[in-house]
Amino acid sequence: MNLKKPDFWDKKNPLSFILLPLTIITHLINFFKKLSKKKKFIIKTICIGNVFIGGTGKTSLSILINQILKKKFKTVFIKKNYISQKDEINLLKKNGHVITTNSRINSLELAEKKKYDFAILDDGLQQKNIKYNLKIACFNSTEFIGNGFVLPSGPLRESVKEIKNYDIIFLNGSVKSSQKIFKQIKKLNKNVEIFEGKYVPQNIHSFNKKKNYLMFCGIGNPKEFENTLLKYKFKIKKKFIFADHHKFYDEEIFSIKEIAKKNKLSIITTEKDFLRLSSKQKKGIKFLKIKLKIKNLNKFKKILFNIK
Repeated sequence: MNLKKPDFWDKKNPLSFILLPLTIITHLINFFKKLSKKKKFIIKTICIGNVFIGGTGKTSLSILINQILKKKFKTVFIKKNYISQKDEINLLKKNGHVITTNSRINSLELAEKKKYDFAILDDGLQQKNIKYNLKIACFNSTEFIGNGFVLPSGPLRESVKEIKNYDIIFLNGSVKSSQKIFKQIKKLNKNVEIFEGKYVPQNIHSFNKKKNYLMFCGIGNPKEFENTLLKYKFKIKKKFIFADHHKFYDEEIFSIKEIAKKNKLSIITTEKDFLRLSSKQKKGIKFLKIKLKIKNLNKFKKILFNIK
């Protein structure tokens, strides 16, 4: 979904309450999805999704899970073929085999024919007609559930109560009040495993941090990208935020480059955004390559290797 997160999704306010009656549509759609018959596959399936819309680190976690499992198993990413998410598909292709069709079920059937051991689904928790072996819901640790309402009154794709149906919760990003969030999650599902992940730059030494920077991005959680840059002492003098999965036009990139040149700034963006740029647009722009680092990694690996 290509959008900029509205401010009223962060905390309850009059506008979020005005839109509250419209959430019945989201609740009804999710209710009828849950009535569908679930299809079970021979291939082991791990679904990494989100309840909070966008910017929760599911693609980063999918890549890390693949890195863990491919040492012992034949793995493949499954990603539904949304035109607006070519950036994520291309990022997955840089890290492993990918099957992308207009149907996750068709993709899984194809993965079985190709004799893959594990299918790692980047997104798909809201598709209730697939019986996954492991269901992981990702949240940004700073925003968690925002104002707690579902779309369009809030940022949730389904009720937060759905946590009771998931096996693992990941809190990714700048962890500030994790214990409070832990308690909220455990009230909804006392048996769920909770892990924390933080974003660690992989190419930090390729940047001159004595310089001043212009940052731009079109991702689900631009604040997390900015926080990462500030944490690693980048001097951000200007920033431009676009909608998630934004397609950059030549005039937009030209304008960014002109502003950077005028103010003697270097340009930095995310890897996802960089992959959406044309060869011409990429000139003079560098991206920060990010890896997700998991706390209690060995415990997480044990869960992955014992999936039945």
